[in-house]
Amino acid sequence: MNSSGKATPVAAKICGLKDPGAMHAAVAGGARYVGLVFYPPSSRAVTAAQAAALAALVPREVEKTGMFVDPDDALLTAILARVPLDLIQLHGAESPDRVARIKALTGLPVLKAVSVANAGDLDGAAAFDGVADMLLFDAKAPKTIADALPGGNGLAFDWNLLTHRRWQQPWMLAGGLDAENVAQAVGISGARAVDVSSGVERAPGEKDPAAIKAFLDAVKAL
Repeated sequence: MNSSGKATPVAAKICGLKDPGAMHAAVAGGARYVGLVFYPPSSRAVTAAQAAALAALVPREVEKTGMFVDPDDALLTAILARVPLDLIQLHGAESPDRVARIKALTGLPVLKAVSVANAGDLDGAAAFDGVADMLLFDAKAPKTIADALPGGNGLAFDWNLLTHRRWQQPWMLAGGLDAENVAQAVGISGARAVDVSSGVERAPGEKDPAAIKAFLDAVKAL
């Protein structure tokens, strides 16, 4: 609830955007964040030139997020020289110290992803208290999935694990979300921000503007 007694709106992030049509759908539908992936193994990856063109379509009130996996300083510097990101998303094995150094290097807030399969994985998130600006809880890919990505695998984890958990910073829920289950996910987990990628695609890396609209409409209705 906010100070007026009304429920705080749930913010939505559409990640892995690659084409203008999908970006327009995300912005028009009311996404609070849009994600650009800088991880070449992903089917959703974009080049700096592609990302710059997409970023130019985004109004100031929507935060442009760059998703990286264990990036080195050279990659971050090169991308930021061409793409005006607002938020750095780290989806690898970055330590709290590395998160702090990336914040200092870029001058941008950091969203740190935490892969979750059980309650113990959530306990480790406390190491980022006071370091990361926001946390993102995503499903940990099982070892049985060959060539699994760090995120965007369309897998969900037990949302009950998040019930009554508290962290110093705000957090976002990801993993297997779509227009049909996002209300249930928010109701169980208590999330005030949600992130979707594969749940609004017609094929890996190919976003469906109609599915983006349906997801954002479902989030608005919460």
